[in-house]
Amino acid sequence: MKIFAFFRKFLMLQAALLILLSGCIREEEFDNTPSGNFEALWKIIDEQYCFLDYKQIDWNAIRNKYRPLITPDMSDDGLFEVLGNMLAELKDGHVNLYSSSNTARYWDWYLNYPRNYDESLVEHYLGRDYRISSGLKYNILDDNIGYISYTSFSDGIGEGNLDETLSYLAACNGLIIDVRNNGGGNLTYSTRFAARFTNERVLTGYIQHKTGKGHNDFSEPEPIYVDPSDGVRWQKKTVVLTNRHSYSATNDFINAMRYMPNVVLLGDKSGGGSGLPFTSELPNGWIVRFSASPHLDADKQHIEFGIDPDIKMDMNTVAAYERRIDTFIEEARSLLQVKP
Repeated sequence: MKIFAFFRKFLMLQAALLILLSGCIREEEFDNTPSGNFEALWKIIDEQYCFLDYKQIDWNAIRNKYRPLITPDMSDDGLFEVLGNMLAELKDGHVNLYSSSNTARYWDWYLNYPRNYDESLVEHYLGRDYRISSGLKYNILDDNIGYISYTSFSDGIGEGNLDETLSYLAACNGLIIDVRNNGGGNLTYSTRFAARFTNERVLTGYIQHKTGKGHNDFSEPEPIYVDPSDGVRWQKKTVVLTNRHSYSATNDFINAMRYMPNVVLLGDKSGGGSGLPFTSELPNGWIVRFSASPHLDADKQHIEFGIDPDIKMDMNTVAAYERRIDTFIEEARSLLQVKP
């Protein structure tokens, strides 16, 4: 079964379940008061968030920390701030609280790290006449190395886009795939892209589902495979460029690519974000998004905190800003040069 078909069915099933659960929480258990909304949110995370045990988070202690801050007459802005700060304790970029006026988010998973990316430098390497195929920007560098920049897996790529792109780059000696600052998007596109780099089925990881309210109530890990595409496949050396802002579906792509032949990961550790996000509703109508199903690698290890590259490096900022050189791209070009 294709991974994207599997995820689609699971998402539909989980969405229906969460609607029922959130309906029970809103109508049967909690009032639309500051304390009722606090308790509803705390319970949703307690019963459905998938990384409490893995991250060793004492959720009861978190409740005791923030519950005294809730008062009957507090404003919506005050309540939103307290609830947002409580969710930030999860240290998860897939956790958000949405109201009509604001979005609570946790961004320290990349803000506390070197940027390792400069869009103006990428534009320099692409040149003015680069090609665009849906979400892919690509060109052939002057040393006959192919370069693809893909900055969002929310920008769809079809099979035809990939066929045309890889056919255009077919004469190149090697390929650079730059997914730095790609914050994620659709897992379908992640898998579709990775399927162009293997000639056989590859086990890339496992997924688990919550089976109960306990923090460690999960199903047995179910395998995730990437099957080779029926379209054009890339058979030569490839370097994938990563940084801390490579997150969510991009983390999934990086994980899959490290199991493909002739692929090297270069750059900084990816941002992580391996839990499939789902949503529920508080009594006041605010929406909470959270990680509900953990994705493991092929060794059944968590990748929530990111994936280490094969070659770790940080951008040389002196070269970047004085000589207009992207040292990630230059290192990748060196790795891909054909040896005499």
